[in-house]
Amino acid sequence: MFIDFFYALRQRKVPVSITEWMTLMEALVQGHALSDLQVFYYLARAILIKDEAYFDHYDMAFEEYFRGIKNPEDMIEEILEWSKNLTPEEMTLLKPIGFNRWIEDFEERISNKKIKIKETDSNYPSQTKEKDEGPSSRSAIQIAAERHFKNLRQDLTLDVRQFKVALKHLRQLYRQGPDDELDLAKTIEATSKNAGELELIWRRSKKNAVKLLLLLDVGGSMAPFSRLCSRLFSAAHSATHFKDFRYYYFHNCVYDKVFEDIERQKAFPTPQVLSTLGMDYKLILVGDACMAPEELTRRHGAIYSAEKNEIPGIMWLKRIASHFPHTVWLNPEEPRYWDQPTIRMVKNIFPMYPLTLEGLNLAIKRLARKVNI
Repeated sequence: MFIDFFYALRQRKVPVSITEWMTLMEALVQGHALSDLQVFYYLARAILIKDEAYFDHYDMAFEEYFRGIKNPEDMIEEILEWSKNLTPEEMTLLKPIGFNRWIEDFEERISNKKIKIKETDSNYPSQTKEKDEGPSSRSAIQIAAERHFKNLRQDLTLDVRQFKVALKHLRQLYRQGPDDELDLAKTIEATSKNAGELELIWRRSKKNAVKLLLLLDVGGSMAPFSRLCSRLFSAAHSATHFKDFRYYYFHNCVYDKVFEDIERQKAFPTPQVLSTLGMDYKLILVGDACMAPEELTRRHGAIYSAEKNEIPGIMWLKRIASHFPHTVWLNPEEPRYWDQPTIRMVKNIFPMYPLTLEGLNLAIKRLARKVNI
């Protein structure tokens, strides 16, 4: 029953297990859906969906699978329209089964269902108007099609606040500096051992030891993602929990110099970046990694002839990856477009994640590891 709906959910990457699906089937057998598509919509979602991040995926699968399902009132209209074209002989054949009585019973059942829905909604006045506007089967598909939960998805691009929340997970707190923080637990213990006479115990305060380096690809094919990248930069730049934060810009690939300004006018030697910043810096590179192959593999392959890189870009990327063991590459392009030669080459050097909420969280988890593997 509804096995194609199960596959529709799995196709939308909704993690539905066989056990959960069989639980839904048992609920249907026991009549918990009340032969009502709207009730089924909420029942199936409650049983199958464990994380609200998948609500939107569920809505899309539901709308795709049940699209075209007819409403009971529409069915009555079609039957009545069909009955108008019956010949007297055909009407005579329908009399033994009580065709007119069957239509009346069907209309009465629909009316009773509407009354029941109204009574149920009396406790929720704000929803009554929406329910009264049409039959429940129509509203179930309509609710799914409206995709009210698309902002809960984790594969969407982020705003500044979400960037800040994700970056906070990079914190690694260590006790440093002078003993300037009261150790309450040890103070209580020492005071109790000292016959109640107050004895203050101090300790070093915790400070975040994380240092972050951000390298941003700007211009060209990155132009459509400029607003998204600016949000990431704003979140990182305004964060107060990093011990140190550095940032530079590049175009397409890092060569023998990076830039301190987004217009790429103020150059800074890449070797100096590597010699100045230690291996303890966590590195985030942001770019679509989409360029001509020679920009990666050839000497003097940079798109701007003024750069005249003596060392191929791919060698610089390998040097950077070797120097900074905690490194990730965030790609704003959708993963379905990653099957491109230069993207594959860059992906072989750096762990690559999509610049979405889910992708950023996975990247941060990798950066937070003690050993980058």
